[in-house]
Amino acid sequence: MSSLPRRAKIQAKNVESKDEFSFFSELSSGSEEDDKEDSIWEPQKKVPRNRKQPASKESRRKPGPRGKKNTPQIDDVSKDMAVKVELNSPVPIVDANLEEKNHELHMTKTLKTAAKKQKNTVQRAKKKLKVDEESSHASPMEGGNSNMETSSTSTAGEGVHKKEEGEDDFTFGQPPLKRIRTEACPQGKPVKIPDSITEEVEMNWDIVQVLSERTNIEPWVCANIICLFHDDNTIPFLVRYRKELINNLDADSLREIRQTLDELRAVAKKVHSTIQKIKKEGKMSECLLKALLNCKTFEELEHVSAPYKTGSKGTKAQRAKQLGLEGAARTLLENPGQLNLLSYVRPDVKGLSELKDIETGVQHILADMIAKDKDTLDFIRDTCKHRYICIQSSLAKVPSKNLNEKDVDKFQLYQNFSCNIRSIHHHQILAINRGENLKILTVKVNIPDGVKNEFCRWCIQNRWRPRGFARPELMKILHNSLDDSFKRLIVPLLCREFRAKLTSDAEKQSVMLFGQNLRQLLLTSPVPGRTLMGVDPGYKHGCKLAIISPTSQILHTDVVYLHCGQGFREAEKIKRLLLDFNCSTVVIGNGTACRETEAYFADLIMKNYFAPLDVVYCIVSEAGASIYSVSPEANKEMPGLDPNLRSAVSIARRVQDPLAELVKIEPKHIGVGMYQHDVSQTLLKATLDSVVEECVSFVGVDINICSEVLLRHIAGLNANRAKNIIEWREKNGPFINREQLRKVKGLGPKSFQQCAGFIRINQDYIQTFCSQCTDSSDQSQGAAVVTNEKPSKKKNKADVIFTPNPLDQTCIHPESYDTAVRFLSFIGGTLREIGKPEMQQKINLYLGKEGIEKTAERLQTTAQTLQVIIDGLSQPESFDFRTDFDKPDFKRSIVCLEDLQVGTVLTGKVENATLFGVFVNIGVGKSGLIPIRNITEAKLSKTKKRRSLGLGPGERVEVKVLNIDIPRSRISLDLLRVL
Repeated sequence: MSSLPRRAKIQAKNVESKDEFSFFSELSSGSEEDDKEDSIWEPQKKVPRNRKQPASKESRRKPGPRGKKNTPQIDDVSKDMAVKVELNSPVPIVDANLEEKNHELHMTKTLKTAAKKQKNTVQRAKKKLKVDEESSHASPMEGGNSNMETSSTSTAGEGVHKKEEGEDDFTFGQPPLKRIRTEACPQGKPVKIPDSITEEVEMNWDIVQVLSERTNIEPWVCANIICLFHDDNTIPFLVRYRKELINNLDADSLREIRQTLDELRAVAKKVHSTIQKIKKEGKMSECLLKALLNCKTFEELEHVSAPYKTGSKGTKAQRAKQLGLEGAARTLLENPGQLNLLSYVRPDVKGLSELKDIETGVQHILADMIAKDKDTLDFIRDTCKHRYICIQSSLAKVPSKNLNEKDVDKFQLYQNFSCNIRSIHHHQILAINRGENLKILTVKVNIPDGVKNEFCRWCIQNRWRPRGFARPELMKILHNSLDDSFKRLIVPLLCREFRAKLTSDAEKQSVMLFGQNLRQLLLTSPVPGRTLMGVDPGYKHGCKLAIISPTSQILHTDVVYLHCGQGFREAEKIKRLLLDFNCSTVVIGNGTACRETEAYFADLIMKNYFAPLDVVYCIVSEAGASIYSVSPEANKEMPGLDPNLRSAVSIARRVQDPLAELVKIEPKHIGVGMYQHDVSQTLLKATLDSVVEECVSFVGVDINICSEVLLRHIAGLNANRAKNIIEWREKNGPFINREQLRKVKGLGPKSFQQCAGFIRINQDYIQTFCSQCTDSSDQSQGAAVVTNEKPSKKKNKADVIFTPNPLDQTCIHPESYDTAVRFLSFIGGTLREIGKPEMQQKINLYLGKEGIEKTAERLQTTAQTLQVIIDGLSQPESFDFRTDFDKPDFKRSIVCLEDLQVGTVLTGKVENATLFGVFVNIGVGKSGLIPIRNITEAKLSKTKKRRSLGLGPGERVEVKVLNIDIPRSRISLDLLRVL
């Protein structure tokens, strides 16, 4: 027999039937069954229809120490632990019988701590028994019984048992070191949605299901991501160290999910604040409450709550209800034979004095009921999906007086524009919106008459069909109500929804493209080991020069006047500077006078003027350099230096290490993207900051030499924590070990977990430093040695001796150090071989026999975690994955626009990517455009390592000239291939 009580079954059945009939059953006030449903309906405890019911808070198992074998644990509470023991053995194991020794060691530890844990175990057992008794009597509305999803009542008890085991195995706060193995789901997928996902604000829809539908991501992945974000995990940390929980999603997908999740939570929060406001005014009804709790977007909420806003005169329907006509409207639908409109006539009351006024009032009430009915709105939305809905724009009849003809000409394409909303491009929506905001364009959404006809026919035959025979005059009122509801209420709502959806999608796409461009730019390959001359071009005020060393130190600054008739005399100064500092690379900013400055250097190079130096030059974007040069950061970094000369220093450093220099500038000033000033600035800033954090984290920073500005962009850190780290470093000397980060003020267990894997410690530097400070370095290969077996909190910090750990120079997270050491014992490697060819040979030899999946199972970890370990052990100490990408395009000569011909094949570099095409610098002073239709997947290299799926800033391409418009300085290109 099922353990579900009979009464609970009845309640569950009623809830499901109410979901099916939704809002319509509330129109009938004479039905006892409907009244019963209304009495038990509780929107805040509604059972989701398409997902498994989570367990109640009472039946949730409280976290505590577990005795289960081989279950990994993270101790996020203790700040003083120098070493995290995550697997059974904290020391390297070199025996062949690894699993047997693991078991013996585990049993020994268990026996030592058995007396301590006995009391806690008894208490937990009593508590669990009590919870089981309570949950057996709980109703499904309260989530106390999770048997509702089982198909067979005879096996309900077994289903509960299996689910409890799965919940024990799947814990969001722990590292994914144990392989999650259950019969009901693949690796990483929970058996059921954990209770920790319960939102603070309850709605009539399930946030996991809606998030899954909007992002097209599996529900179990969405559930995991919600919990991981709730625990303050950063995107770089999830992408690298929690791949199995997020199903190997990339950072862009996680950002999209987080944005959608924030939107849904904002809607839910706004809904409940609206509910509280309406309740205070005493205007709340069950119908209104249900309609509000069904809202998933701000547009729906605005539609439902508009009549109840403070200061509103009230809708036509509200005024009709105040006259007492609501009963007549309901009677027309439920029992039209008994409706006599003449009985409502009151000659002395305005609005009731004539029969026509009463019919109009009833019509307004019915129109309002129809427009707020969920099933009706769902039908009309579904109908519109299969119809031709177009958006149209035209020139405004009365344009603003402040506009000039040039501004109007920019929107020439959209002065008589029409396009299907399903095929319109994102950049077209942004352009139309900008034209509308400038009052140049008038925009409207056109819904065809066929939609109205189908809507009215469906309503009369199905949803709003009277329950009984209705006289012709009553049917005429109903038809008029449908017509009025569609034209006056539903069409404006649909138009707002379509415009809002198109704008939201376009903004997200624009912001996402901006983020992709920014990532491409930040991950441009550095040019280390060169002395560079940065040139900030100018006419009247001269060209600012700055020479920087291979370590980014400022060697010399100067100003030369190349375009004021003194070019020949200044050439001697430039030559002397290049020879004195042995500098053969010139970096020219692409601002004012860039073309003339480029021609000047190209002419000198072609004449071999700088011999014996073989000088080359490149053009780099100087966007944001002037803003940075007057910032407090620049003043702190280069005190006393003229801001104009600071710009030249910044231009040179952008080639030497683009990431380290560009993070100093606010991302939106870097000069990539499209319509960035028209999109949500909050969304733009959040996305760009996240991209910067992702890039800096994945490249990694050497904590002993990096700047504070770079450090604050590491995942898990912020400005205060970065400042505290720098202060600790200045006070105590260099960091010897990653574990020392725990000693920094404000860096708790969570922050350490998020940032530790992205921080590097150069072992050569540390070994030299430690040889003078430590008496013996042979005590351990691990992270730290704790002298006391059972230290107190205060003694623990003092008794820890930190020693260098070669794993600190890798991308391996400290939580996986024990696994990495045991993997080394498998392959017969040592920590001294990290990053050397012999290590790669041993790894390949072992994995060739065992395979990565089998090895991960032996190590009791996941294949994704093992792959990170393998990468960390294989990569050289100075590894930088940016070196796989393109370097700046160094040149010796210049090409003019007049030299181009149609059909000419050139190589160039992508400057910016937009939603309608890609701009390429082909060295003629004006970027050419590759239309988006000419960029096909077949032309993008599949073998080359790419920073993103499409073309982005910094990539070298081979193009063919299709068209040249010299008067308008426009060049059309075709993409041949990516170099």
